[in-house]
Amino acid sequence: MEIKAIRMFDGGFMNQSFAFGGESKEGLDEQIIYRSSLQNFLIDTGDEVILVDTGFKTGMAAPAKKLGAPLNMGEKVADYMDAFAALGYKPEQVTKILITHKHPDHTAALEYFPNAKVYISPEDADAMKLPEGGNIIRAEYGTPYKNFPNAQEVADGIWFIEAKGHTNGNSIVIAEDGDLYYMFHGDVTYCDAALKANKLSIVFEDIKAARQTLDRVREFVKKNPTVYLSTHCPEGYENLEMKRVMTL
Repeated sequence: MEIKAIRMFDGGFMNQSFAFGGESKEGLDEQIIYRSSLQNFLIDTGDEVILVDTGFKTGMAAPAKKLGAPLNMGEKVADYMDAFAALGYKPEQVTKILITHKHPDHTAALEYFPNAKVYISPEDADAMKLPEGGNIIRAEYGTPYKNFPNAQEVADGIWFIEAKGHTNGNSIVIAEDGDLYYMFHGDVTYCDAALKANKLSIVFEDIKAARQTLDRVREFVKKNPTVYLSTHCPEGYENLEMKRVMTL
């Protein structure tokens, strides 16, 4: 199995209120900042090419830096499809796309992969008004996986896991490779520092469920050697490059 980062933006920042303020901003300092970037991921099993999320459509410009902005993704590295192609793949090779949640930095490039089966939670599929059937596969959770009560194995050793909170249909993906577990968590946290500090990053839909999800993620990480693959901070691709196991 090979896992690769599809890098789109880098060199940005997020402030502490955004990164740590999902439940409360009390005591947080907006002048404390953390590094920010944007990347999604590709899993090559040898038999399949599987994407975890897709980025923005081609032509998305780098947002301007603004004083006091809670989040800036940084400078553009590449359009999603250019970064994808630079890894040596063609769109028609992609067999599955696993969507962690409905936001456009995770879904906007779906249209470029017409042959792929798209796995997504029923809640987020409905919110996006995706059609029933065809290549849209509404997740059928129901199998426990480790300490997560609802999951679905979508390929050998690759699990699509219910992880509500950030959105009502939020999911995470875990890929087993030898002794390591690669966790693609979408936006459970926006930076690794939030995971270590046990702080929720910004939550859009269900804070109570997001807390339960973060607790389960932290429990999993404590019990299993996990490479934590974030979407919005450079540790996402750095952890992957170094196979760095998260410690809490």
